[in-house]
Amino acid sequence: MLIDERLKELHAKINKKIPAGITVSSVEFEGPELVLYTDDPKAFADQADLIRILARDLRKRIVVRPTILEDPERASAAIKRVVGENAGITDIFFEADTGEVLIEAEKPGVVIGKNGSTLRDITKEIGWTPKAVRTPPIESVTVKQIRQYLRAFQQERKDLLRTIGRKIHRDVTAKDQWIRVTTLGCCREVGRASFLLSTPESRVLIDCGEKPDNASATPYLYVPEVSPLSQLDAVVITHAHLDHCALVPLLYKYGYEGPVYCTPPTRDLAVMLQLDYLDVMNKEGNQIPYSSQEVKMFIKHAITLNYSSVTDIAPDIKLTFHNAGHILGSAIAHFHIGDGQYNIAFTGDLLYGKSRLFNSAVNHFPRLEAVFMESTYGGSKDIQPSRQEAEEKLYETLKTVLERGGKVIIPTFAVGRSQEVMLAIEEGIRKEKIPPMKVYLDGMIKEATAIHTTYPEYLNSDLRNLIFKEGLNPFLSDCFEQVDSQEKREKVINGEPCVVLTTSGMLNGGPVMEYLRALSPDERNALIFVGYQAEGTLGRRIQKGWREVPVGNRESIIINLECVTIDGFSGHSDRRQLMSFVSHMQPRPEKIFTIHGDENKTIDLASSIYKKYHIQTQSPMNLETYRMA
Repeated sequence: MLIDERLKELHAKINKKIPAGITVSSVEFEGPELVLYTDDPKAFADQADLIRILARDLRKRIVVRPTILEDPERASAAIKRVVGENAGITDIFFEADTGEVLIEAEKPGVVIGKNGSTLRDITKEIGWTPKAVRTPPIESVTVKQIRQYLRAFQQERKDLLRTIGRKIHRDVTAKDQWIRVTTLGCCREVGRASFLLSTPESRVLIDCGEKPDNASATPYLYVPEVSPLSQLDAVVITHAHLDHCALVPLLYKYGYEGPVYCTPPTRDLAVMLQLDYLDVMNKEGNQIPYSSQEVKMFIKHAITLNYSSVTDIAPDIKLTFHNAGHILGSAIAHFHIGDGQYNIAFTGDLLYGKSRLFNSAVNHFPRLEAVFMESTYGGSKDIQPSRQEAEEKLYETLKTVLERGGKVIIPTFAVGRSQEVMLAIEEGIRKEKIPPMKVYLDGMIKEATAIHTTYPEYLNSDLRNLIFKEGLNPFLSDCFEQVDSQEKREKVINGEPCVVLTTSGMLNGGPVMEYLRALSPDERNALIFVGYQAEGTLGRRIQKGWREVPVGNRESIIINLECVTIDGFSGHSDRRQLMSFVSHMQPRPEKIFTIHGDENKTIDLASSIYKKYHIQTQSPMNLETYRMA
């Protein structure tokens, strides 16, 4: 059936189901959603359960938009009048391509009203679909710029979504039925994560990242299964770390024109890190793989999905994201293929245990036949201490170094580990476990933290309650100070004993290199590793005990400062947690593929899972293709 004929059929079904007096002027596929256009959105607003009933009966994600949208200026005034001053509205964003209006308020509950009554009143008044969010305690420049960019290309994005929507909802024409996964990176190694999920009808790329210790090592995107990139139906990003998303903009440089699916925080964090990635490579004289124009293409094509939202991304594939517990917005990507034919999950990076920031990774699914599972700490001896033990060791090290007049460098990822360490230090000072100290934040840490506060619904309940109910935001503590200039950096280096939390986490570029050059000769200082150091990186060499490390072509750094590794802060599951993740997984999968880990670790974990749980396992190599069904 042609798309236009299908839309006519859906339009007729909808008209039969809606009550008299409500009219739908037209229907259209826009991205994964079926959009109902109406001249009277107020009538829909009066029928609170109608959209839910239609979505259930038609098995589509449905949204209602007015045929003609109220002028944003008049709509803003109406919103403020309906809501009142008590909500503390701080900003209003209109998104014409979706017909939504985002209302930022200090008290979003007032904007929502009892059982959503105020939101319905707003819709009746202006026609736009309102969404209430809490005003971020720290403003994010990245989030603001992304919203502004999307507003500037509203009509272009709307046309793009319609093109994507018609491609998603095309008829399934293939007579054969098979499912294959091709490994394009991240197998028996850490980095350049990339996998191709293909059926006779569709092709989906999962992740497209860089390799931390080798900028020239990219996923194998030139193989016949992937090339040309224009034949891909979709790209899915599990999370924003560069080894999973750095090269997504490169796809647009070489011909991809389709959507990228990710959670809202992943989109924003990925943009921040991709732009910083280009900046660092440029400063270090390396050839940049793409430009900021390709990052803008990624923004324009990004379709964001929240956890647990089942979404069509191809004629025969549905995608659902589940919390992975690793970093803000990190997701386990669950694919439902065919009409119940097969279910497969890609964990990305996961933490099966509660952290200061997030709840534990989800491992219960409606159906599941196969899992591609990270194995960063999959070796038999990869047992991490508890978070409490890690924090006690951190406190002890900080006190010792500062008392002897030294400075502490903590290289860390801007996203995830930085915020975990910030929370630990803030609580240590607040509860007098450690003396007051100055903690300088250098690199993208402050901006990443601002994005965390933009999406409080992705944080665990303990942290949300601390910030919003008790009024204590640890990220705004006086102990933290941003380093925002070269002059400030030099003052920190030459100043009093302090702690410097800075990027990058594996010492492969960024501001940490300046601190290392300046502070490494003095044995009173310390370098604390709180995250994974990939093989081949400068961080791993220092961690192994190298006392002189080469940087650049002719330079080397003498390492006299104390080097301390504190395990337990990682966003990755250790060996016990990985085995427990499998043990408690429901339903139990038929196949598990161990990826994202050094060769010995992926093989060890695969062998152990097979021996203990009698599940078919594989430690795949890059450039292999597996038939799943």
